[in-house]
Amino acid sequence: MLNYAIFVLTIAGIYAVLAQSLMLSWGMGGIVNLGLAGFFAIGAYVSAMATKWGGIPLPIGILLAMLAACLAGLVVTFSTLRLRDDYLAIITLGFSEVLRIVANNEIALTGGSDGISGITGGLSRASGITYALSWLGFVSLAALACFMAVRRLAASPWGRALRAVRDDQVVAAVAGKPVTRIKAQAFALSTAMAGLAGALFGHFGSYVAPDMFQPLITIYIFLAVTLGGNGRPAGAVLGAYVLVVFLEVTRFTTERVGGISPLQGAALREITIAMVLLVLMRLRPQGLLPERNQKAFPPGGPNPRTPS
Repeated sequence: MLNYAIFVLTIAGIYAVLAQSLMLSWGMGGIVNLGLAGFFAIGAYVSAMATKWGGIPLPIGILLAMLAACLAGLVVTFSTLRLRDDYLAIITLGFSEVLRIVANNEIALTGGSDGISGITGGLSRASGITYALSWLGFVSLAALACFMAVRRLAASPWGRALRAVRDDQVVAAVAGKPVTRIKAQAFALSTAMAGLAGALFGHFGSYVAPDMFQPLITIYIFLAVTLGGNGRPAGAVLGAYVLVVFLEVTRFTTERVGGISPLQGAALREITIAMVLLVLMRLRPQGLLPERNQKAFPPGGPNPRTPS
Protein backbone atom coordinates (compact mmCIF):
# COMPACT_ATOMS: atom_id res chain seq x y z
CA MET A 1 0.00 0.00 0.00
CA LEU A 2 2.85 2.36 0.83
CA ASN A 3 4.53 1.70 -2.54
CA TYR A 4 1.27 2.43 -4.29
CA ALA A 5 0.79 5.71 -2.40
CA ILE A 6 4.35 6.78 -3.30
CA PHE A 7 3.71 5.88 -6.94
CA VAL A 8 0.51 7.96 -7.03
CA LEU A 9 2.25 10.96 -5.46
CA THR A 10 5.13 10.68 -7.92
CA ILE A 11 2.79 10.61 -10.92
CA ALA A 12 0.92 13.56 -9.38
CA GLY A 13 4.21 15.46 -9.18
CA ILE A 14 4.89 14.78 -12.86
CA TYR A 15 1.37 15.94 -13.71
CA ALA A 16 2.01 19.06 -11.61
CA VAL A 17 4.98 19.91 -13.86
CA LEU A 18 2.76 19.40 -16.92
CA ALA A 19 0.06 21.54 -15.33
CA GLN A 20 2.58 24.34 -14.76
CA SER A 21 3.49 24.06 -18.42
CA LEU A 22 -0.11 24.43 -19.55
CA MET A 23 -0.83 27.17 -17.02
CA LEU A 24 2.02 29.24 -18.45
CA SER A 25 0.91 28.95 -22.08
CA TRP A 26 -2.88 28.76 -21.69
CA GLY A 27 -3.67 30.23 -18.29
CA MET A 28 -1.33 33.22 -18.56
CA GLY A 29 -0.92 33.56 -22.31
CA GLY A 30 -4.19 32.29 -23.74
CA ILE A 31 -2.29 29.91 -26.06
CA VAL A 32 -4.27 26.69 -26.35
CA ASN A 33 -1.79 23.80 -26.65
CA LEU A 34 -3.75 20.66 -27.54
CA GLY A 35 -0.52 18.83 -28.31
CA LEU A 36 0.85 18.79 -24.78
CA ALA A 37 1.14 14.99 -24.89
CA GLY A 38 3.42 15.29 -27.93
CA PHE A 39 5.95 17.53 -26.18
CA PHE A 40 5.63 15.23 -23.16
CA ALA A 41 6.60 12.35 -25.47
CA ILE A 42 9.54 14.26 -26.96
CA GLY A 43 11.02 14.74 -23.50
CA ALA A 44 10.55 11.08 -22.61
CA TYR A 45 12.04 9.68 -25.82
CA VAL A 46 14.96 12.10 -26.13
CA SER A 47 16.12 11.52 -22.57
CA ALA A 48 15.59 7.75 -22.87
CA MET A 49 17.57 7.47 -26.11
CA ALA A 50 20.32 9.79 -24.87
CA THR A 51 20.90 7.90 -21.63
CA LYS A 52 20.39 4.32 -22.81
CA TRP A 53 21.90 4.40 -26.29
CA GLY A 54 24.24 7.36 -25.94
CA GLY A 55 25.49 6.62 -22.44
CA ILE A 56 24.84 10.21 -21.38
CA PRO A 57 24.38 10.91 -17.64
CA LEU A 58 20.82 11.38 -16.41
CA PRO A 59 21.01 15.16 -15.67
CA ILE A 60 22.33 15.89 -19.17
CA GLY A 61 19.68 13.63 -20.68
CA ILE A 62 16.97 15.61 -18.90
CA LEU A 63 18.47 18.90 -20.12
CA LEU A 64 18.55 17.55 -23.68
CA ALA A 65 14.89 16.54 -23.33
CA MET A 66 13.95 20.07 -22.25
CA LEU A 67 15.98 21.58 -25.09
CA ALA A 68 14.44 19.27 -27.71
CA ALA A 69 10.89 20.00 -26.53
CA CYS A 70 11.65 23.73 -26.45
CA LEU A 71 13.00 23.69 -30.01
CA ALA A 72 9.97 21.71 -31.18
CA GLY A 73 7.74 24.30 -29.54
CA LEU A 74 9.55 27.12 -31.34
CA VAL A 75 9.20 25.33 -34.68
CA VAL A 76 5.46 24.93 -34.15
CA THR A 77 5.10 28.54 -33.01
CA PHE A 78 7.00 30.15 -35.87
CA SER A 79 5.26 27.95 -38.44
CA THR A 80 1.92 29.40 -37.33
CA LEU A 81 2.77 33.07 -36.88
CA ARG A 82 0.33 34.13 -39.60
CA LEU A 83 -2.49 31.98 -38.24
CA ARG A 84 -5.05 32.70 -35.54
CA ASP A 85 -4.83 31.09 -32.12
CA ASP A 86 -7.49 28.47 -32.87
CA TYR A 87 -5.37 27.23 -35.79
CA LEU A 88 -2.39 26.94 -33.45
CA ALA A 89 -4.47 24.65 -31.23
CA ILE A 90 -5.37 22.46 -34.21
CA ILE A 91 -1.76 22.31 -35.42
CA THR A 92 -0.44 21.34 -31.98
CA LEU A 93 -2.99 18.51 -31.82
CA GLY A 94 -1.95 17.29 -35.27
CA PHE A 95 1.73 17.63 -34.35
CA SER A 96 1.20 15.46 -31.27
CA GLU A 97 -0.56 12.73 -33.25
CA VAL A 98 2.11 12.77 -35.98
CA LEU A 99 4.79 12.30 -33.33
CA ARG A 100 2.94 9.35 -31.84
CA ILE A 101 2.52 7.71 -35.24
CA VAL A 102 6.21 8.23 -36.06
CA ALA A 103 7.23 6.75 -32.70
CA ASN A 104 4.97 3.78 -33.40
CA ASN A 105 6.50 3.06 -36.81
CA GLU A 106 10.16 4.09 -36.61
CA ILE A 107 11.35 0.86 -35.03
CA ALA A 108 15.05 1.59 -35.50
CA LEU A 109 14.75 4.96 -33.77
CA THR A 110 12.13 4.50 -31.05
CA GLY A 111 11.61 0.76 -30.81
CA GLY A 112 8.21 1.02 -32.46
CA SER A 113 5.19 -0.22 -30.55
CA ASP A 114 7.49 -2.19 -28.23
CA GLY A 115 8.99 1.07 -26.98
CA ILE A 116 12.23 1.50 -25.09
CA SER A 117 12.74 -0.51 -21.91
CA GLY A 118 15.48 -0.64 -19.34
CA ILE A 119 15.87 3.13 -19.14
CA THR A 120 18.20 4.11 -16.33
CA GLY A 121 16.58 5.52 -13.23
CA GLY A 122 19.79 7.16 -12.07
CA LEU A 123 19.75 5.26 -8.74
CA SER A 124 21.64 2.08 -9.53
CA ARG A 125 22.22 1.11 -5.89
CA ALA A 126 18.72 1.88 -4.70
CA SER A 127 15.87 -0.60 -4.81
CA GLY A 128 12.37 -1.11 -3.48
CA ILE A 129 11.03 1.54 -1.17
CA THR A 130 14.31 3.49 -1.22
CA TYR A 131 14.12 3.84 -5.00
CA ALA A 132 10.49 4.91 -4.87
CA LEU A 133 11.06 7.48 -2.13
CA SER A 134 14.13 8.88 -3.91
CA TRP A 135 12.15 9.41 -7.09
CA LEU A 136 9.27 10.93 -5.15
CA GLY A 137 11.66 13.45 -3.65
CA PHE A 138 13.31 14.18 -6.99
CA VAL A 139 9.99 14.69 -8.80
CA SER A 140 8.64 16.82 -5.94
CA LEU A 141 11.72 19.05 -6.12
CA ALA A 142 11.26 19.42 -9.88
CA ALA A 143 7.58 20.34 -9.41
CA LEU A 144 8.54 22.85 -6.70
CA ALA A 145 11.24 24.38 -8.92
CA CYS A 146 8.76 24.78 -11.79
CA PHE A 147 6.21 26.29 -9.42
CA MET A 148 8.69 28.83 -8.09
CA ALA A 149 9.88 29.71 -11.59
CA VAL A 150 6.37 30.18 -12.98
CA ARG A 151 5.32 32.10 -9.87
CA ARG A 152 8.29 34.43 -10.34
CA LEU A 153 7.49 34.88 -14.03
CA ALA A 154 3.86 35.64 -13.23
CA ALA A 155 4.89 38.45 -10.87
CA SER A 156 7.41 39.96 -13.31
CA PRO A 157 6.75 42.68 -15.91
CA TRP A 158 7.02 39.95 -18.56
CA GLY A 159 4.24 38.02 -16.85
CA ARG A 160 2.00 41.09 -16.76
CA ALA A 161 2.71 41.69 -20.44
CA LEU A 162 1.83 38.06 -21.19
CA ARG A 163 -1.52 38.42 -19.43
CA ALA A 164 -2.13 41.64 -21.35
CA VAL A 165 -1.55 39.72 -24.60
CA ARG A 166 -3.98 37.06 -23.38
CA ASP A 167 -6.68 39.60 -22.59
CA ASP A 168 -6.36 41.68 -25.78
CA GLN A 169 -3.55 41.32 -28.30
CA VAL A 170 -4.49 44.49 -30.19
CA VAL A 171 -4.39 46.68 -27.09
CA ALA A 172 -1.11 45.07 -26.00
CA ALA A 173 0.42 45.74 -29.43
CA VAL A 174 -0.78 49.35 -29.38
CA ALA A 175 0.83 49.70 -25.95
CA GLY A 176 4.14 48.70 -27.52
CA LYS A 177 4.35 45.09 -26.37
CA PRO A 178 6.08 42.66 -28.78
CA VAL A 179 3.12 40.27 -28.96
CA THR A 180 4.69 37.65 -31.23
CA ARG A 181 7.92 37.48 -29.26
CA ILE A 182 6.15 37.22 -25.91
CA LYS A 183 3.89 34.42 -27.14
CA ALA A 184 6.84 32.54 -28.65
CA GLN A 185 8.80 32.84 -25.41
CA ALA A 186 5.84 31.63 -23.34
CA PHE A 187 5.23 28.66 -25.62
CA ALA A 188 8.92 27.72 -25.67
CA LEU A 189 9.17 27.81 -21.87
CA SER A 190 5.93 25.84 -21.64
CA THR A 191 7.11 23.07 -23.95
CA ALA A 192 10.48 22.90 -22.16
CA MET A 193 8.62 22.11 -18.93
CA ALA A 194 6.55 19.51 -20.75
CA GLY A 195 9.81 17.94 -21.92
CA LEU A 196 11.07 17.92 -18.34
CA ALA A 197 7.90 16.10 -17.25
CA GLY A 198 8.36 13.57 -20.04
CA ALA A 199 11.96 12.88 -19.05
CA LEU A 200 10.96 12.36 -15.43
CA PHE A 201 8.15 10.05 -16.50
CA GLY A 202 10.40 7.91 -18.70
CA HIS A 203 13.19 7.50 -16.17
CA PHE A 204 10.84 6.86 -13.26
CA GLY A 205 9.01 4.06 -15.08
CA SER A 206 12.15 2.83 -16.93
CA TYR A 207 9.97 2.33 -20.03
CA VAL A 208 8.36 4.46 -22.74
CA ALA A 209 6.02 3.43 -25.57
CA PRO A 210 3.78 5.34 -27.99
CA ASP A 211 0.57 4.19 -26.30
CA MET A 212 1.61 6.05 -23.15
CA PHE A 213 1.19 9.42 -24.86
CA GLN A 214 -2.43 9.41 -25.93
CA PRO A 215 -4.37 12.72 -26.28
CA LEU A 216 -6.17 11.76 -23.06
CA ILE A 217 -3.11 13.04 -21.14
CA THR A 218 -3.67 16.51 -22.59
CA ILE A 219 -7.33 16.36 -21.59
CA TYR A 220 -6.40 15.35 -18.04
CA ILE A 221 -3.97 18.26 -17.72
CA PHE A 222 -6.60 20.70 -18.99
CA LEU A 223 -8.92 19.26 -16.36
CA ALA A 224 -6.27 19.74 -13.66
CA VAL A 225 -5.58 23.36 -14.58
CA THR A 226 -9.30 24.15 -14.88
CA LEU A 227 -9.96 22.47 -11.56
CA GLY A 228 -7.27 24.38 -9.68
CA GLY A 229 -7.64 27.73 -11.45
CA ASN A 230 -6.08 28.40 -14.82
CA GLY A 231 -4.48 31.71 -13.88
CA ARG A 232 -2.48 30.75 -10.78
CA PRO A 233 0.58 28.51 -10.43
CA ALA A 234 -0.64 27.18 -7.08
CA GLY A 235 -3.98 26.34 -8.65
CA ALA A 236 -2.31 24.25 -11.35
CA VAL A 237 -0.32 22.29 -8.77
CA LEU A 238 -3.35 21.76 -6.54
CA GLY A 239 -5.47 20.71 -9.51
CA ALA A 240 -2.87 18.15 -10.63
CA TYR A 241 -2.69 16.45 -7.24
CA VAL A 242 -6.47 16.49 -6.74
CA LEU A 243 -7.02 15.08 -10.23
CA VAL A 244 -4.58 12.19 -9.85
CA VAL A 245 -5.99 11.23 -6.44
CA PHE A 246 -9.52 11.44 -7.82
CA LEU A 247 -8.60 9.28 -10.82
CA GLU A 248 -7.22 6.58 -8.53
CA VAL A 249 -10.20 6.72 -6.17
CA THR A 250 -12.65 6.33 -9.03
CA ARG A 251 -10.62 3.38 -10.33
CA PHE A 252 -11.37 1.45 -7.14
CA THR A 253 -14.97 2.58 -6.72
CA THR A 254 -16.00 1.60 -10.25
CA GLU A 255 -14.37 -1.82 -9.82
CA ARG A 256 -16.62 -2.47 -6.81
CA VAL A 257 -19.82 -1.77 -8.72
CA GLY A 258 -21.47 -5.14 -9.28
CA GLY A 259 -23.09 -6.41 -12.44
CA ILE A 260 -20.88 -4.53 -14.93
CA SER A 261 -17.98 -5.60 -17.11
CA PRO A 262 -14.47 -4.09 -16.85
CA LEU A 263 -15.14 -2.12 -20.04
CA GLN A 264 -18.34 -0.71 -18.60
CA GLY A 265 -16.50 0.10 -15.39
CA ALA A 266 -13.90 2.10 -17.31
CA ALA A 267 -16.67 3.98 -19.13
CA LEU A 268 -18.42 4.66 -15.82
CA ARG A 269 -15.17 6.05 -14.45
CA GLU A 270 -14.83 8.50 -17.34
CA ILE A 271 -18.49 9.52 -16.97
CA THR A 272 -17.93 10.17 -13.27
CA ILE A 273 -14.91 12.37 -14.02
CA ALA A 274 -16.91 14.34 -16.60
CA MET A 275 -19.84 14.82 -14.20
CA VAL A 276 -17.55 16.13 -11.47
CA LEU A 277 -16.02 18.61 -13.92
CA LEU A 278 -19.49 19.81 -14.99
CA VAL A 279 -20.53 20.32 -11.38
CA LEU A 280 -17.30 22.17 -10.63
CA MET A 281 -17.68 24.47 -13.63
CA ARG A 282 -21.25 25.17 -12.57
CA LEU A 283 -20.50 25.91 -8.92
CA ARG A 284 -16.98 27.36 -9.20
CA PRO A 285 -16.07 28.24 -12.80
CA GLN A 286 -12.98 30.18 -11.69
CA GLY A 287 -11.46 27.05 -10.12
CA LEU A 288 -10.46 26.25 -6.56
CA LEU A 289 -7.86 29.05 -6.50
CA PRO A 290 -9.07 31.95 -8.68
CA GLU A 291 -6.61 34.28 -10.36
CA ARG A 292 -5.77 37.42 -8.42
CA ASN A 293 -5.81 40.80 -10.11
CA GLN A 294 -2.48 42.59 -9.89
CA LYS A 295 -2.03 46.32 -9.66
CA ALA A 296 0.73 48.03 -11.61
CA PHE A 297 3.18 50.03 -9.51
CA PRO A 298 5.31 52.95 -10.72
CA PRO A 299 9.06 52.41 -11.20
CA GLY A 300 10.81 52.45 -7.86
CA GLY A 301 7.58 51.77 -5.98
CA PRO A 302 6.69 48.70 -3.95
CA ASN A 303 6.72 45.36 -5.66
CA PRO A 304 3.34 43.88 -6.59
CA ARG A 305 2.14 40.97 -4.57
CA THR A 306 3.56 37.78 -5.98
CA PRO A 307 0.75 35.50 -7.23
CA SER A 308 0.73 31.97 -5.90
